[in-house]
Formats: sequence, C-alpha cells, structure tokens
Amino acid sequence: MHSYISILRGINVSGQKKILMADLKVLFEKQGFKNITTYIQSGNVIFEDGKKTHQQLEQAISKAIEKQYGFEVPVIVRTADEMKKVLTTNPFLKTKGINVEKLHVTFLSDIPGAAELKVVQTFDYPPDQFKVIGQEVFLYCPESYGETKLSNKFFENKLQVTATTRNWKTVNTLVELALKNKV
Repeated sequence: MHSYISILRGINVSGQKKILMADLKVLFEKQGFKNITTYIQSGNVIFEDGKKTHQQLEQAISKAIEKQYGFEVPVIVRTADEMKKVLTTNPFLKTKGINVEKLHVTFLSDIPGAAELKVVQTFDYPPDQFKVIGQEVFLYCPESYGETKLSNKFFENKLQVTATTRNWKTVNTLVELALKNKV
C-alpha cells in the first residue's frame, strides 16, 4: 500500500460544488481506498491504495465525484513522499526574513512544457513572487494571496495544466497526516 494525498480543486468555495468531508470520505471508501483522513473543507484527502498510478487515481476520484454529485472536480494526487519533498524544495524558505504564513504551493497536474515555462517566467507581479519547480509552483505573496494575479487560473492559462493551491500551513499538515497514516 502507498500513502497518497489528493487535492481537489474548487469544492466548497463560496457555496459552490459543496461536498461534506464525511461524504467525501465515504466516496473514497467506496473506491476501495484505505486509511482515509480528510483535512479541512477544501478537499484534501489522505488515503492508501496499492494498485493504481497517479493518473488512474485522479481519474477514478474525479469520475466518482461527478457520478455522485453531478459536477466535475479536478483532482491532483501526490504520494506522501512527493509531498514531503515539497517541504524541502521550497526556495523561499532560504530567503532571509520570509513570512512563512505568506507562502503557498500551487500543485500542477503535469510538468509544464518548456515553451509554457519560458512564457510564464516573463511575468512579474511584485511584491508577489513565484518559482516553478517540477509539478509545483512555489508562491510568496507578502500582502494577500486573495489579491494576487498569480492565481490557479493564471497558471492554468499560461502553463496549460490543471492547478490548485494550498497555503504552507495546509501543505505541512497534509504531510504530517500522511506520514502518520504510513505508520
């Protein structure tokens, strides 16, 4: 069995695409997943599975949600180890005086193409900063993530991949919960 974290995009935001976490847990159980834990209402689920690839998991979860609720929800899956690596890869942690409460990670469904990466790197929206590393975009928004131009839609449009963002505290908590699940 492998420990995974699924990150759902766009549920329970402003009353849209409402899914109770208890119901989401039941939906995951019906998919045959084990040791399921949900974290906050934004659609973070830690679970175990031993048979499927990331893409198969993402598709299975997304299809089950669409069948149950009648709407599409993009799903991004990472292993516990991949999420743990995110914690050590964040380049902004090396910046002196950084406020970790202003850090975010945008998770991408795929590694962006070279041409798309080149284009996105031409954008600059100070004081907000970003760095794309693999399938993650590390963000530092010293004023407010809610007001940044570096949104999920921005990265989806520029990088041509699905994206969903979590704050640094949530990313750390998801890793902590996933590692507890592995024990």
